Amino acid sequence: MLTALPALRCPVCGQPLAADGRRLVCPAGHSADLARQGYVNLSGGGRAHPGDTAGMVAARERFLAAGHYAPVAAALAGLAAELVPGAGRVVDVGGGTGYHLAHVLDALPGAGGVCLDTSAPALRRAARAHPRAAAVGADVWRPLPLADGCADLVTTVFAPRGAAEVARVLRPGGTWVVVTPLPEHLEQVRAALGMLGVEERKQERLTAGLAGFTPATGREVSVVRPLDRDALRDLVLMGPSAHHVDAAALDERLAALPEVVDVTVAVHLTAVTRPA
Repeated sequence: MLTALPALRCPVCGQPLAADGRRLVCPAGHSADLARQGYVNLSGGGRAHPGDTAGMVAARERFLAAGHYAPVAAALAGLAAELVPGAGRVVDVGGGTGYHLAHVLDALPGAGGVCLDTSAPALRRAARAHPRAAAVGADVWRPLPLADGCADLVTTVFAPRGAAEVARVLRPGGTWVVVTPLPEHLEQVRAALGMLGVEERKQERLTAGLAGFTPATGREVSVVRPLDRDALRDLVLMGPSAHHVDAAALDERLAALPEVVDVTVAVHLTAVTRPA
């Protein structure tokens, strides 16, 4: 956490934070306690969305540990190493358990990372995802508790995007990589399991939302993963579909599928830079 301290800002007044025992304190006296699990909540109070539940986070950990999204993490890490050589700071907005951030930091040996998420169960895991990563509670729809221009690389993987705040915290010439699903992502099971679909013209809307940035590069990842029923259950329960699917109904849907289904994992990585 201390290595990330220069980048952190008070969520109330925006001033720098300093360590004071088990607290972070700003000059105005606002403070935030360091949780014993290693993260700090800088959401600033108010009605922040609680984020993923403990059950959703546990399902995601099982699914990711099985390597089903490893090709996505590898592509993100490879792109980071290509575009951001050397030391620097990586900020993963909506980073969940820190899985993707850890892969990026492995590819950037001199970099430090900050995982921003609103879910306490996810932050507990993100705090120990990588020795060079700090886990910080923050609502990504509000001003981020980060200094202007503090990041060399910002990543957003299947998470909400606030372009104005990313532009603020990204240094001039810094890179933002956004990972979004392609139309064929999970196409074999989305309807069968009652999952949310991929928005139509998603890539077009993403491009429009990045209008203030300079296009850098893009690439696609498409692999087929054999998923058994346990993995498919975790796939549904680890994401937003978990809020819309009844557990008993999900079990019935799973029972109607073969024991193993070949499922397409297909994403687009869009890299842009902040104009210098």
